[in-house]
Amino acid sequence: MASIKIRAKNKSGVTTVKCLMTHPMETGSRKNKKTGKLIPAHFIQEVTAGLNGTTVLTAHWGGGVSKNPYMSFKLNGAASGDSLKINWVDNQGNSESAEAKVK
Repeated sequence: MASIKIRAKNKSGVTTVKCLMTHPMETGSRKNKKTGKLIPAHFIQEVTAGLNGTTVLTAHWGGGVSKNPYMSFKLNGAASGDSLKINWVDNQGNSESAEAKVK
């Protein structure tokens, strides 16, 4: 299953990018109800977006972002058919990326 779903639509020279990322996003301060032990922190630390190989956005996140985060942003200069890549890295060293074409 893909952990990142991306939609990028260009309208009048402005591209709106929407992406949904599948991730547990644990803060490290919640306790397991059965054992009473803390659930280890596990959250996305950095999200990058690239357009045709050039980074257009870098976001640094902490543990306060909700489970399965949604991110949306707008950018200028993209055209229909351009390649958009979203990548994330979490605090445990895991990473995922996905690509989509601007429509």
